[in-house]
Amino acid sequence: MTEPSSHEITKLLHAWGSGDAAALDRLMPLVYADLHSTARRYMAQERPGHTIQSTALIHEVYVRLVDSHSAGWRDRAHFFAICSRMMRQILTDFARSRLSQKRGGGAIRVTMEDSLPTVGESPTDLVALDDALNGLARVDTRKSQVVELRFFGGLSVQETAEVLKTSEETVKRDWSLAKLWLLRQMTGDGSRGT
Repeated sequence: MTEPSSHEITKLLHAWGSGDAAALDRLMPLVYADLHSTARRYMAQERPGHTIQSTALIHEVYVRLVDSHSAGWRDRAHFFAICSRMMRQILTDFARSRLSQKRGGGAIRVTMEDSLPTVGESPTDLVALDDALNGLARVDTRKSQVVELRFFGGLSVQETAEVLKTSEETVKRDWSLAKLWLLRQMTGDGSRGT
């Protein structure tokens, strides 16, 4: 099977956004492998034996997508950015639920490198990162979006720049500053802001 073109995916996204419900059914087989790859990256960051599996995560994203047909899809990169955000929300909600049941604690260990990092095995890690990222969004929305697209979505600098309609240099600068900001927040040294 040949790799679907970005244009073909964008065309289906626009059709779906315009009310063609069947376009989503034609779209999913074309993007499933990429979604599964993103889900596997997310799940690799989770503790061993996590009760949510990659396929279940994709299915939950699909359910949420069915309800968001009018999201104003721009292109393939925008679609994957939204799907990545959904995966993050699903896993963070699950982690928060586990924490409320467990009331566990622990040290926060986060690695923020250019490759997709691991957050740690504890749901506390993912919740702490999500909280810090939400704090960054309140201070600087674009930097938060850069982290979300690069860290969670696995997008390249170029793809992130396309989604955010900014330059690659701006993405690189935002990525560096955001990593420092998040690290300060998560290590308890974030009292000074940006």
